[in-house]
Amino acid sequence: MSPLQHWPLLFLLLLIRSSNQIEDNKIPSLCSGQPGIPGSPGVHGTPGLPGRDGRDGRDAAPGEKGAQGESGTPGMSGPRGDRGDPGQLGEKGEKGQAGECAVAPKSAFSAKLSESRGLPTNVDEALRFDTVLLNEQGHYDPETGRFTCRVPGVYYFAVHATVYRASLQFDVVKNNQVEASFFQYYGNWPKPASLTGGALLHLVPNDQVWIRVGIGEYSGFYSSAKTDSSFSGFLVHSDWKNSAVFA
Repeated sequence: MSPLQHWPLLFLLLLIRSSNQIEDNKIPSLCSGQPGIPGSPGVHGTPGLPGRDGRDGRDAAPGEKGAQGESGTPGMSGPRGDRGDPGQLGEKGEKGQAGECAVAPKSAFSAKLSESRGLPTNVDEALRFDTVLLNEQGHYDPETGRFTCRVPGVYYFAVHATVYRASLQFDVVKNNQVEASFFQYYGNWPKPASLTGGALLHLVPNDQVWIRVGIGEYSGFYSSAKTDSSFSGFLVHSDWKNSAVFA
């Protein structure tokens, strides 16, 4: 190969060597021309591959509780549901035992003096009305002349006395305490007179009521086939609740 044929190769090697010394935006010193016009922007490249997911962030501290909100407006009532089917009948229960019959409490008596009955000789002795007219409950004792309370409540006691041959004074006594006193003067009348007295008393069980007559000139109780002297009493109302007992 001739020297002229080697010149282009040497020139190329020289350009390659000098290009290593070119700085940015500078024209090599061996070029004396002006900088060229900037080229047009290149075409956008294709999007790159998606990056990997980043790490999860740390949990933040809980925030403060917010104020309670206002109550909402109540909603409208829903439509009424359909009526359900009747349930099945239960089994018939066993028949209960027969109950006891409730009756009102009772207590009443009436007795009179017999013609042969003598009068008490002791001022504290009860006058014994020995002929019983009524005493279904047995609360009056003709042997002692005393009524004994069995049903607590209010009672009315009445004494009708025929007065003859002497003046009469008698007391209605409850547990040795005089509750009422009555007196009739006898003025030598040719016919018997009468004296009636009574008392309304509240009694509790085992209280006793009787009639006490005066002694001597004040013992004018009289009884014959045509006239009587009597002692009666009955329960007005009971203290028991509902005023009923079971017989």
